[in-house]
Amino acid sequence: MEYVRLGSTGTKVSEICFGTWRFAKETDGTVETDRGTAHDLLDTAWDHGVNFIDTANVYGDPNGTAEEWLGDWLSDYDREDFVLASKVYFGFNDGPNDRGLSRKHVRSQIRGTLERLGTDYLDLYYIHRWDDETPIEETLRTLNELVREGKVNYLGASSMAAWKLTKALWTSDVEGIERFEVTQPRFNPAYRDPVADYLNLCADQDLAVCPYSPLEGGFLTGKYEREGDGPEGSRGDLYDWKNRFDDRQWDVLDAIREVADDEDATPAQVSLRWLADQRDFRCIPIVGARTTDQLEENLGATDVSLSDEQFDRIEEAYE
Repeated sequence: MEYVRLGSTGTKVSEICFGTWRFAKETDGTVETDRGTAHDLLDTAWDHGVNFIDTANVYGDPNGTAEEWLGDWLSDYDREDFVLASKVYFGFNDGPNDRGLSRKHVRSQIRGTLERLGTDYLDLYYIHRWDDETPIEETLRTLNELVREGKVNYLGASSMAAWKLTKALWTSDVEGIERFEVTQPRFNPAYRDPVADYLNLCADQDLAVCPYSPLEGGFLTGKYEREGDGPEGSRGDLYDWKNRFDDRQWDVLDAIREVADDEDATPAQVSLRWLADQRDFRCIPIVGARTTDQLEENLGATDVSLSDEQFDRIEEAYE
């Protein structure tokens, strides 16, 4: 495992981040990842050198369960070995102050997150969404206070319009307070145009990009074909996947398969390597595997090497 700087910060993280959004998540009444499997996955990630772990206050059913399970697991390890990220915006209840990025809600949620994780601080705290009802100045000042108090090291921003991220960065610079250092958009070899402006901003401002859905919901694992049915039990059973993807996305998958054959790798590994090899900004994909075998395959991306020609072949297939 290689370790890279987290954007312009001095903190180093593994090339791949492990995401816990499946922990205690229920789909059609079935828990996707139970507590035992969650701890097995965390063990596997750590055994392969992953020190960067992503969670959120609302992951799990009920909310907060993912943080609790992660905290239980961390109690057997040295907290300082890990870079922990969590998020704030969504809440647990339906009260008027139980969501958003107001000072009241942010303060309330950081207390719960730290308690569930069993730690005194977070390395990275994302705003999970943009809050149109709270002035960004209030949110940023509150987050700045958390940094000053030692509860948070760095700030991150998840999905939002590029102009909103620009506004937040400008506000931080004008106010002389902590700015966002990391972003978490949806981004992968087959999903780029909708986030092009956002990524250009990240490159210009030297922000780290930690994309979620790096395999486009399983599409880039190569288990689907242009014709025929998806494998039994796959996400293809949940939506009309044949009509979800356009021709150029299938062309990207074809290019990835070709490169995977050349490198004796899997399409998933090539897709993750392509993300980690981004030239304009530091990119650290977040993987959220269902099984330890799947996670080990994904982490095998760290052993894959792409030539410039292979990287360009994948990029040009989309463009």
